[in-house]
Amino acid sequence: MHSSASPNPIHTHKNPIDATIYQLRKLTQIDVQPGWRVGVGDLAGVEGTNPKTWQEWSSAGLNARGHIDWLKGRNILWLGQVMQIPEALHNYPLEGCILRLDLTWWAEQAEIFVKGNLVQVGDLYDCSARIVLSPEVKSGDTIPVALRLVSPGHDPGALVRSHLIYEPPAPCIDPGKVADELAVLQGYLGQFQPQELEHLRSAVAGMDWSQVGNPQAFSQSLDHLHEQLFPWQTWLQERQINWIGHAHLDLAWLWPVAETWDVAERTFQSVLQLQADFPELIFCHSSPALYEWIELNRPQLFAQIQAQVAKGTWEVAAGLWVEPELNLISGESIVRQVLYGQRYTQAKFGWISPTAWLPDSFGFCWQLPQLLKQGGIDYFLTQKLRWNDTTVFPYEVFQWRSPDGTEIFSVMLPPIGEQMDPVKMGTYAQAWETATGVHDCLWLPGVGDHGGGPTRDMLEVGRQWQQSPLFPRLKPTTAEQFCRKLQSQTQSVPVWEDELYLELHRGCYTSHADQKRYNRDCEGLLYEAELWSAIATLTLNHPYPHTDLEQAWEKVLFNQFHDILPGSSIPQVFVDANRDWEAAKQSASEHLQSALGRSPPPLADPHRPHPRVSP
Repeated sequence: MHSSASPNPIHTHKNPIDATIYQLRKLTQIDVQPGWRVGVGDLAGVEGTNPKTWQEWSSAGLNARGHIDWLKGRNILWLGQVMQIPEALHNYPLEGCILRLDLTWWAEQAEIFVKGNLVQVGDLYDCSARIVLSPEVKSGDTIPVALRLVSPGHDPGALVRSHLIYEPPAPCIDPGKVADELAVLQGYLGQFQPQELEHLRSAVAGMDWSQVGNPQAFSQSLDHLHEQLFPWQTWLQERQINWIGHAHLDLAWLWPVAETWDVAERTFQSVLQLQADFPELIFCHSSPALYEWIELNRPQLFAQIQAQVAKGTWEVAAGLWVEPELNLISGESIVRQVLYGQRYTQAKFGWISPTAWLPDSFGFCWQLPQLLKQGGIDYFLTQKLRWNDTTVFPYEVFQWRSPDGTEIFSVMLPPIGEQMDPVKMGTYAQAWETATGVHDCLWLPGVGDHGGGPTRDMLEVGRQWQQSPLFPRLKPTTAEQFCRKLQSQTQSVPVWEDELYLELHRGCYTSHADQKRYNRDCEGLLYEAELWSAIATLTLNHPYPHTDLEQAWEKVLFNQFHDILPGSSIPQVFVDANRDWEAAKQSASEHLQSALGRSPPPLADPHRPHPRVSP
């Protein structure tokens, strides 16, 4: 299963640095994607996890992308493989190593079994895992692993990646980690100091590969390599990757709103548990509408969140009631989104949010800077324009100027739903610095879309890389802290004077036209109900229906969420939304009619107009 040949990096790649990275990874990592055997159908767990059953299954075939794929429509696929622990991998002894299985899938449901036991579950959004197969491997061990995967209803399923990763015990230096350090350092030097690459090539050329068979001696060679790389340590650590734990949670999309509440509760409880073990974790989440549900239905959980907010380890990056559709709603609705969001945040957490956290809305109208600034918001943040399928948005940091001249400091967020992957983080940080000239960037680790947030493994990896001498400094932060520091570091930034149009989700104007009609009807009726109710109150002491109208507005604002109003959700979402639209319409109509019924009759003009009348 595993080759025991000695590594020969010089002939693997033309670039000796890439060759060294490749060979270091080969010592402790192996692609096991081709080794799976495939069973189709909804087998009983006892049968699907039994290695004897797998002998009758066919070998997995890989598509052109190296994936194991199968038909869409919630079809079930079983995969089985016995992981055999060799004595060495490319002559590097594995005895005593921690063994992890690194998986990525595209499946509506994923269940991972080790030795017949269910050890982890996932879905389309929680779609990767690093599972400990053994805390201390022994040569000759066998570890049976089975996967039960259910394809999405709308997409073919795929097992995207499956790697075994051996991590040598302390005090041995992990060759795989050194490979990642070299990859990050080479990227920075190639981008900003290409003249230094020859020194890096000389350093890796001096490695003693003859000691691979002796992990302690080979660690000394890796340690010697570190010493040669230390002159770049100060230069690298002038840079800082700021990170915020995040869990993007669509209030509705491929699941109904009722499921959102359960997911939010699990996500927030998970974050609080992790913060007890990782006090450095700062978590950020938006949407006062979601916090209000937690407050009303899970008061103890809400009190814990309030305590973390007070400590500065939980950021309510609100600004708006939900993360709404901002191409279709009226100016009054945008004002209400800001007003209701800021008012709730101030009442429950003691401050108003300086950030408009909108990573996933489908484009942004040109008047938004004016309305946000008037709502006490200083910073606009999104990452959605990275999704453009035609025009690359030109700026990472910019002043967004509305037609009236109001400007708001605007930041393109990094991709959401990411791991603590050091090479990916380093590559992003290099691109950010190239585009902005700023050494500090932001990273958002955490499972997202369907909630989830940071995982224990992400935080453990973050701690490991915090100690690396050949990696930018890692620092937890808040969105507000990052934006304020970034603003102080960028005195002159480009100005954008236009809407921010997403060149991708173009159907949001026409899909589910009933949602657009409901929204406009409700906006109009609520305006009239408020107007005539106010007149009736002022002229006839008619009780103003403040609570009823505000609750109706909250239903409308919730349904303006960016996967409801644009029409991009599953059918059940619209069944629920229509119920709330109708309730809002009925409330507005009743109060409108009540106010009109109490309005005074028109005043009669005692003087008929005549040609000589003057004002």
